[in-house]
Amino acid sequence: MNTPPPLRILLVDDHPLVREGLRARLQAGGGYEITAEAGSAEAAMQALLREQPDLVLMDVGLKGSEANGIELAAQMIRRCPELRVLMFSMYDNPEYVQRALQAGARGYVLKDAAADELLAAIEAVRSGGTFLSPGVTRRLFRAQAPKPLLTPRESEILSAMARGESSKQIARGLDLSVRTVETHRQNIKRKLELDSPAELMRYALEHARNP
Repeated sequence: MNTPPPLRILLVDDHPLVREGLRARLQAGGGYEITAEAGSAEAAMQALLREQPDLVLMDVGLKGSEANGIELAAQMIRRCPELRVLMFSMYDNPEYVQRALQAGARGYVLKDAAADELLAAIEAVRSGGTFLSPGVTRRLFRAQAPKPLLTPRESEILSAMARGESSKQIARGLDLSVRTVETHRQNIKRKLELDSPAELMRYALEHARNP
């Protein structure tokens, strides 16, 4: 039985240590050839045209480049429509994931993923499928799911939080006890399926309507 040719991969990340770790992981797995590495959008595009890889494993953020990883993915796919791009990022932000998929990326893997997950993602994309890290899938589903309706009082408290008010300030402004405000905050967190006060504050900043 003939052994299939190795998958030719271009690594794009602005951190040399990350590229070194990726190269070690992939070479240990077998069946992969790292044709080139690049630390910027400009170098990545040159490597793409020179090496013609099968797959690009690319970071979302490329410091010091005119284009970020998502923009670069779109540019590369326009130049090489058959190219497979797999995004590799520390960010599980649903907006980044959606933008990456819209740009034509075939998958999105988190940097803290286990080696087996990275290899599974590469194999899924290699065979023509798509792959999203489980953590990404959960965040994406939660972002798209309809949010439960907040009461007018809960919406007031969320808006006050977005203005940077503490529970004491909110209680004073709404003529409530601090304990009542804290209860409302817990109810908001539960309804929105948020895991921590930090997530609640981030949601308030992104979604609350301030007068």
